[in-house]
Amino acid sequence: MRFKQPSGTSRGVLKTKETWFIILNEDGRHGIGECGMFNGLSVDDRQDFEEKLQWVCNHIHLELETLLQELIEFPSIQFGLEMAFKSLKAKNPFSLFPSDFTKGNDSIKINGLIWMGSEDFMRQQVKEKIESGFTCIKMKIGAINFNTEIEILKSIRKEFSSTDIELRVDANGAFAPSDALEKLNILSDLELHSIEQPIKPGQVEDMEKLCKQTPLPIALDEELIGVFSKEKKQELLKTIKPQYIILKPTLIGGFQGSDEWIQMAENHHIGWWITSALESNVGLNAIAQYTYSKRNLQPQGLGTGGLFTNNFESPLEVKEGALFYNTNHSWNFNL
Repeated sequence: MRFKQPSGTSRGVLKTKETWFIILNEDGRHGIGECGMFNGLSVDDRQDFEEKLQWVCNHIHLELETLLQELIEFPSIQFGLEMAFKSLKAKNPFSLFPSDFTKGNDSIKINGLIWMGSEDFMRQQVKEKIESGFTCIKMKIGAINFNTEIEILKSIRKEFSSTDIELRVDANGAFAPSDALEKLNILSDLELHSIEQPIKPGQVEDMEKLCKQTPLPIALDEELIGVFSKEKKQELLKTIKPQYIILKPTLIGGFQGSDEWIQMAENHHIGWWITSALESNVGLNAIAQYTYSKRNLQPQGLGTGGLFTNNFESPLEVKEGALFYNTNHSWNFNL
């Protein structure tokens, strides 16, 4: 997938994004699944990834549960496989979770994502998102000067109160544990909804202290990646006690993996929402339909499909800060 313009993250600037598709054929029907492994972020970004994909193709006759168990360390392949099997069983290969959303009768509220870049570029994005009807904005921080980022957030707050515009920030682990609390205190004055992953994952004691002392709700994101067993998931949530967790099905084991995290979060009274991870419209479609089925009314972190020059034409469209399924548009899936 080719980006329309280079997109900045704390892990560098993205120009392209690799993705793989599993296509099942049975009795004239097709099932399509996307394995959107994310270089540099996915736990299955490893040398034997394509070898494992080939193994799946060679053993596709096995039960889905058997395959998923074998793929425990390859969450993006798990997701693609789940998607493909669900697609194969559906009347329409792109209607995995039929609902009022897929009928075009309802929408999913989403956040407008502000990519990292120069101050002018970030301010321009904020202006465009607000003008196009978004009432929830998520800004990636940690790439430019912290004080400059604070000024951008302040300029939004001068014009829009927290009841007008919900502001979320995503640090992608950019803060050092030593000064993270100080930065959270500064950010909290801006009436933000939450901050995602203030420090790098794997620093469990530091994150536990932060979540205990923070004046601003913390959402775990990368912290969930690579945590496979139910026991480890329980231990993580019980130890850190975050205010929220963020679920990226491609990175945490698809629908089943997400269901597991949701159940555990709710058992611990932890909030959650769902986010896509730069999938094509095929993967985004599956994630959006799954998300709608969960009936979480918070703005979700779903992509808009508009980042790539060579995305597949689909019924997904964004209007007034929400994702819609336009039944007057059809799919054009050609590889």
